[in-house]
Amino acid sequence: MVIESLKSLFNRDLNKLKDEIVAYQNEGQLWAIDKNISNSSGNLCLHLIGNLNTYIGAELGKTGYIRDRPLEFSEKDIPKNELISEIDETILVVNDVLDSLTEVDLQTIYPQIVFEKEMTTGFFLIHLSTHLAYHLGQINYHRRLLDF
Repeated sequence: MVIESLKSLFNRDLNKLKDEIVAYQNEGQLWAIDKNISNSSGNLCLHLIGNLNTYIGAELGKTGYIRDRPLEFSEKDIPKNELISEIDETILVVNDVLDSLTEVDLQTIYPQIVFEKEMTTGFFLIHLSTHLAYHLGQINYHRRLLDF
């Protein structure tokens, strides 16, 4: 039951991420920063893709994904259609991995120390979902403030 709930939340929010990226009227504004807004929506999108492909795809799904976290925040001007394609690929990875997990897997210790202490896989997946939602909210505000 928890796995289906997690799948529902990840799918809902990753599809909303696609909607937010598509909603930019001025594609260049995806990469805009202003005053105290230090991360563009494009870079936050890349960060979310890297985060989920690392912690769900590579670590739990053994996909072989290799993350370049600094590039997530420095790369610029990737076309919207490429970002959408990467989000679609991430949705597939997340669903494939979650489909392979059991409720018992959720109770096991996540294979990597992330926040300087052990946590269960289930707890960390919940954290990843809230991390996605947090940045999704930032992207929504960024679009409404800077897309003109």
